[in-house]
Amino acid sequence: MTIIPKQSIRFDIVSDVVCPWCIIGFKQLEKALLATDLTANIIWHPFELNPQMDSQGENLREHTAAKYGTTSEGSVEARARITALGAELGFEFNYADDMRMYNTFLAHQLLHWAATKGMQHELKMELFNAFFTRRLHVGNPGVLAVSAGNIGLNPEEASEILEDGRFAKDIRDEEKSWIDRGISGVPAMVINQQHLVTGAQGVENYISILKKIKDELVRVEE
Repeated sequence: MTIIPKQSIRFDIVSDVVCPWCIIGFKQLEKALLATDLTANIIWHPFELNPQMDSQGENLREHTAAKYGTTSEGSVEARARITALGAELGFEFNYADDMRMYNTFLAHQLLHWAATKGMQHELKMELFNAFFTRRLHVGNPGVLAVSAGNIGLNPEEASEILEDGRFAKDIRDEEKSWIDRGISGVPAMVINQQHLVTGAQGVENYISILKKIKDELVRVEE
C-alpha cells in the first residue's frame, strides 16, 4: 500500500494576542484543516492593536467605547457572542467588567524569540489563553516570563530578552513591513505566500478556501 503524505500549506498570520477574532479565526482554521486533510506550517507575525497604550493598560469596556464607539449594551452583546463562538471552538473567553486591554510590544518580542526555539506557536496559544481565559497582564515582563516557562522555555532567558530589548527593532521593522503591504487590521492570513484572507472567515468558508488551494496544488503537481 502506498501512503500519500498530507499536503502542507504555509500560513503567515498577522495578529495580536489581545485580538479575540484572531484566536477565533485560528480555531476556525484549525477545524477546517482537519476537515480537508491538510497540515499547516503556521508562522505568526506581529501587529499591535494599541501601540500607543501605556504599560498599565485601560479598562477594556472603556477602551472599546473610546476607540470604536461601543455602547455598554453593545459591549455586553459582543462579549456574549465572542464567548459563545469560542466555546463552540473549544476556547474559553472569560470576560469581566474589570478586564483590561494592554499593549503587546513585549509579547511580540518574546514570540520572536520563541520562534528561534521552534516554539512560537505554543507560546502564541499560551498568550491567548493567558489574556482571554486567565485575564493576565500580557504586557507585563513577569507574566510573559512565566508564560514562557509554562510551555517549557527558559523563563530566566525570557526575562533577559525582555529587559535588554534585543528583538525590539526586529518587531518594529516587521510591523512596518506588514503595514506597508496594506495590512491595517487583524487577523490577516497569507496562504502559501499568495492568497490574502482577512478576518475570521468561519469554518465552512475556510474549508472552501482550503479546498480551492488544495486543487491548485494538485494541478501544479500534475
